[in-house]
Amino acid sequence: MKALYGQQNSPGEEITFVFQERENLPPTRDNEVKVQVRACALSWIDTKLLSEIKLEKELLPVGREISGVVLEGILPLDSEESGLCEVILVHEHYLVRKPEKVCWVEAAGTVRDGVRAYTALHYLSQVSPGKTVLVMDGASPFGTIAIQLAQHRGAKVISTAYSLEDKQHLERLRPPVEGVRQPLVARVIDVSNGKIDVAESCLEETGGLGVDIVLDAGVKLYSAEDESTSKSQLLPHKHDIITLLGVGGHWITTEKNLQLDPPDSHSLFLKGATVSFLNDEIWNLSNVQQGKYLYILSMVLLNTDC
Repeated sequence: MKALYGQQNSPGEEITFVFQERENLPPTRDNEVKVQVRACALSWIDTKLLSEIKLEKELLPVGREISGVVLEGILPLDSEESGLCEVILVHEHYLVRKPEKVCWVEAAGTVRDGVRAYTALHYLSQVSPGKTVLVMDGASPFGTIAIQLAQHRGAKVISTAYSLEDKQHLERLRPPVEGVRQPLVARVIDVSNGKIDVAESCLEETGGLGVDIVLDAGVKLYSAEDESTSKSQLLPHKHDIITLLGVGGHWITTEKNLQLDPPDSHSLFLKGATVSFLNDEIWNLSNVQQGKYLYILSMVLLNTDC
């Protein structure tokens, strides 16, 4: 039986992928489950994070979000199992029953971003009916799931689009309820041409009150001429995020190098706003917490359109 692993000979080098022949699995221990893999999602391997938390290995398992018979779940960050394999052993706390209406591919593909989105909206910002949520880059996998979860909780959703195709995708999103034609996104802000002011658009949409929750997809830390890529030039500046936040607002950021100057902190202080960080591995929490997240996500998937 073969499994796929990534190999990095030295820091900064490009990862190469190799198939490793595996012997028969050891006998299952207490609380372990043997899973026949039906689908596996491929996610970026953050070698820098693995190094920081002392989980470096010579061979890095590839594919940690899997679905299979009869359970599906997440392989923990310290797991030596590769999801790209026929059969694996997983601790029972990392598994949850797959809803019948969700196919194998959708189950594996939504676990990572689904749990991240649920963490951001439920635990970090306490989304509730009547709140206004801004989801940056809403056409991304994470953004699309966050939009559905926010709408499912009764929030009003605003989103940004980085291209015409993204804008059209967001405008076509509809609740999976027969007879309901209202779009999931109340307003799509097309920032692809760089001429639209996100803060101004959000304040206009909220009658000047600002949004309650912001889920960013990165922010611009410096002036436009200092940004190296075209995509980073489309990101909002951190000052814009602070400007469009309402009183008591929650800013959930994925920018690991975020730096707030004293004037930024003072503005957030006056608004009573909070800043929380959402890293790519936020879903690698305790065993019990993971099982709880996965169960809730599976219930939500039954009522939303994947």
